[in-house]
Amino acid sequence: MGFLTQISSGLKRKKGLISFGGLLCLLLLNPAHASQAELKGVKSEISRQQSQLSSQKKELDKLQNTLKQQELSIATLTKEIQKTETKLSRANQNLKQFQAQQATLQQQHQQQSKNLQALIKTYYMIKRQNAAKSILNPGDMEQDRISQYFQHLAQARAETIEQLTATEKQLEQKNKQLLQERQKVSALLANQKQKKSQLTRSQKQRARTVQNIKHSITSDKQYLAELQRNEVRLKSEIAKAAKRNSVPMDGLARQKGRLPWPVKGSVLHSYGSRQSGQVVWKGMVISADYEQPVKAVYSGKVVFADYLRGYGMVILLDHGKGDMTLYGYNQTLLKTEGNKVKAGETIALAGDTGGQPQASLYFEVRRNSKTQNPKSWLQH
Repeated sequence: MGFLTQISSGLKRKKGLISFGGLLCLLLLNPAHASQAELKGVKSEISRQQSQLSSQKKELDKLQNTLKQQELSIATLTKEIQKTETKLSRANQNLKQFQAQQATLQQQHQQQSKNLQALIKTYYMIKRQNAAKSILNPGDMEQDRISQYFQHLAQARAETIEQLTATEKQLEQKNKQLLQERQKVSALLANQKQKKSQLTRSQKQRARTVQNIKHSITSDKQYLAELQRNEVRLKSEIAKAAKRNSVPMDGLARQKGRLPWPVKGSVLHSYGSRQSGQVVWKGMVISADYEQPVKAVYSGKVVFADYLRGYGMVILLDHGKGDMTLYGYNQTLLKTEGNKVKAGETIALAGDTGGQPQASLYFEVRRNSKTQNPKSWLQH
C-alpha cells in the first residue's frame, strides 16, 4: 500500500475530503516515503478540494442572490397589498357615502311625489268646486280670484315636477356611481386575493432557499467568512453614502439617552455580544411583529435604502455631524434615498429579510463610521 493511500485512509473526513493542513504536515514528516506519483496525487487532491470550496462559494452566492430576489419580490408584493388595502378602505368609504346620498335622494323623491299628488288633487277639487259655483252664482271677481289660484297651483306643480326630474337624474347618477364603486371594490378584492396568493407562494420559496443556505454553510468557518463579507459590504455602503451626502444637521450628541426605540420589542442580541468566532454584534437585534411600523429615532435624511446581503432591506439615516442610524431586516421600505424624515416617522415595516429566522429589527448607531452601543442612546 502506497504512502498516499495510507494517509488518505487515515485522514478522510465525513464527506470524503482530505484535510489540506494534514496532508502537508504528513508529507513534511515523511518526505522519504513520498514518491513523485504520490506528490502529484496530493497536489491533485488539494486542487480538487480548492475547486470544491470555490464551487461551494459560488453555490452560496447563487442561493443568496435567489434569496435577495425572493425577498425583494415579497417586499414589493407587501407594499402593493398595503396600497390595495388603502384603496379598498377608501372605496368602501365612498360606497357608504354614495349609499347615504342615495337614501337621502330617495326620501326626497318620495316627498316630491307626494307633494305633486297633493297639488294635482287640490287642483281638480278646486276646479270641480269652481265649476259648480259658476253655474249657481256667476261673478267676475270670483272667477278672477279662482283663476289666479289656478295659476299659482300650476306654477307650484311645474316647480315640483322640475324638482322631481332633477332628483331622478341625481338618483340615476348615484346609482351609476354605486355600480362603478362596487365593481372597483370587487376588482380590488380580486387583485388583493391574487397578490396574497403570490405572497404565500413567494414566502414558501423563500423558506426553502433559507434552508438551502443553512445546508450550504456546513461549518463555523464558512459562517464566519459569510458574516465578515457581509460586514465589509455594509461598511462599504456606509462609506459611499457618507461621501454622496452632506447633511447640515446638529447630529445626535444632545440626544444621548433620550432617543425613542425604533420598535417596541425585547432585545434578542445585544451590542458587543458574540455572533460567531471573533465576530460580535455591531448593533442590536430587537424582536418585532411582521409589518410592525419601524420609526426613525431622530430627524434625518435617507442616504441608503436598498437590499444588502446579510441585512436584508436596509434604511440608513444621516443625522449630520457624522451621526447615522441603521435599520435592517425590514420587510418593506417606505422611504427612498434622498427623503427627509422626522423623528417618530414610519420609515419601514419590520420583517425577516436577509434570511432571518423570525421578524425582528437590526438597529445600529454610528458616529464617524464607528459603531456605538445603541442602548446608551435609547431611552431607558
